Amino acid sequence: MSLPAVLLAAGASPSPSPSGSTATVPSLQDAQESATNAASWVEQNWSTWLAMGLQILLVLVVAVTLRAVVRRAITQLIDRMTRTAQTGDGSSLGGLLVNAERRRQRAAAIGSVLRSVASFLILGTAALMILSTFKINLAPLLASAGVAGVAIGFGARNLVTDFLSGVFMILEDQYGVGDVIDAGVASGEVIEVGLRVTKMRGDNGEIWYVRNGEVKRIGNLSQGWATAGVDVTVKANEDLDRLKATLDEVAEKMSKEEPWNELLWSPIEVLGLDSVLLDSMVVRVSAKTMPGKDLSVERELRWRIKRAFDAASIRIVGGATAVEDQEETPDPTAAVAAPAVYADSESPQVAATTPITPQRSGAPGK
Repeated sequence: MSLPAVLLAAGASPSPSPSGSTATVPSLQDAQESATNAASWVEQNWSTWLAMGLQILLVLVVAVTLRAVVRRAITQLIDRMTRTAQTGDGSSLGGLLVNAERRRQRAAAIGSVLRSVASFLILGTAALMILSTFKINLAPLLASAGVAGVAIGFGARNLVTDFLSGVFMILEDQYGVGDVIDAGVASGEVIEVGLRVTKMRGDNGEIWYVRNGEVKRIGNLSQGWATAGVDVTVKANEDLDRLKATLDEVAEKMSKEEPWNELLWSPIEVLGLDSVLLDSMVVRVSAKTMPGKDLSVERELRWRIKRAFDAASIRIVGGATAVEDQEETPDPTAAVAAPAVYADSESPQVAATTPITPQRSGAPGK
């Protein structure tokens, strides 16, 4: 059945309205005109719609492809950074300084930042291009975004400062997980490095949360090497040759035993006299150690030096020993007897031993 026949059949018997008035039925000519106008409008604009759709599809495909390529390139770059151990002096010693967990976390943080920035730039640009395809004026939108960005920047300037400081700390590898650092506001071992906050564990077990923007200077005690130094105070009359031979023997023996031969990165050296006083002198012993192991080496070195000095009859002076030496000196007044109480003629004891003089009575009758 043709369209005019259907329209005539539908409009042949109009139903009366409840109020008794008849509803207006569009005529066949009006329906044909509406259909013609719709077809003409679609025919005039379909090419524009198709072009806009293809343009949007092209923008999305290019954006997604570019984002995937950039993210993959960043991932490969980070993996290469992780595999390559960057050393400070190019020696095999520097390769031991970089902890595997530290490299992994540093690479993960850098990769996350770079991937997020790349995704934001690529997808943001694609969204603006899609909006421009719909003939939307982007000037007011960009102006509003700029004003909002400035307002957010002023309100969250501390957050932005912490974030930027964290990014540069990670990029410059100022510290990492496992490092012992002195950040000024707190010190301890780094257990987590974030873009906003660094988490450290103090010497007493407390956990410090330090904002990266508050760190003005950092002292890393785990990079390079540490120095173990021991000062030995002996009497001024000790034989220096015997003293040095004893210390050299202790140093040579300790350098060959495990695990100290791995912790010591240089031979233990007797640097010589650090100071000379009237009754004592200080000998300095030093060695380069693995970062963070200087205290362990110092304790072991003191233990061995004390035992070697006891065996060689070399006495360590200072502190409580000096008090003991003072007590051993004889008192010159100990041989002098205390003065007797009878040496004083006016003392009560002398008065008690004085004989009583008899008194004469007066003559009678007077």
